[in-house]
Amino acid sequence: MEENRYLTFALGKGRLAKKTLALFERIGITCEEMKDKDTRKLIFVNEEEKMRFFLSKGPDVPTYVEYGAADIGIVGEDTILEENRKIFEVLDLGFGKCRMCVCGPNEAGELLQKREWIRVASKYPRIAKDYFYNKKHQTVEIIKLNGSIELAPMVGLSEVIVDIVETGSTLRENGLQVLEEVCPLSARMVVNPVSMKMEHERITRLIALLKEELSKETIETR
Repeated sequence: MEENRYLTFALGKGRLAKKTLALFERIGITCEEMKDKDTRKLIFVNEEEKMRFFLSKGPDVPTYVEYGAADIGIVGEDTILEENRKIFEVLDLGFGKCRMCVCGPNEAGELLQKREWIRVASKYPRIAKDYFYNKKHQTVEIIKLNGSIELAPMVGLSEVIVDIVETGSTLRENGLQVLEEVCPLSARMVVNPVSMKMEHERITRLIALLKEELSKETIETR
C-alpha cells in the first residue's frame, strides 16, 4: 500500500472516544487536535503516524467501516450486533462493559419461563428478535422505541423490554428488574475487510500493540 495513505478511524462519540484515545496514548499514538474542546473540525490528523480520526454517532460507526470511509471503528458490541454490517470484529477493548438484558416487572418472569406470547419493547429490535426467536424459540411481538424504554411495561405497551443494563439503578427506581441476560457487552475494534487486506501489516501491528497493553492492564488489576 502507498506510504502516504492515512489509516482512518471512526470513533463513537462520548466516553467511548475518550477511553479509546487514552488507550491509544498508552501505546504511543496521540492526536493533539482532538483535545481542543473549542475546535469545530470534523477530521483530526496525526501526521507522524499517518492516521486520521473522526467522531460519529455510535450506530453510524459500522456503516462508515463497511463502506470503507473508515478503515477501523471503535464501537460498542450492542451496535455491532444491531447494525449487522459486513465488517471484521478483531478486538475486545475491555472497557464500556455492560449487559444486554430482558427486563420487566417480577411477574413477567413467569411469562418468559412458559414461553408465552408477549410484546417486547427495545431500541435493539434485531438483537431482541434474534434472542427470542433463535435462542429462546419464543414467539413475541417486537416494538421499536427510541428512548425511555423502561416506560413501556409501566404503561402497558409491552410485558418486557430488551435494553442495556449497567448498574440496574434506573430499573429498580421504576419497579423493574433483570429477568434474563441476553449477552455481555463492551467496546470493540472493527475493521473493513478490504482494509484488512490492503493495510494488513499496519493494522495487525496496531492490534498486537493494543493486545499487549490490555494484557498489562489485566495483570495490574488482579
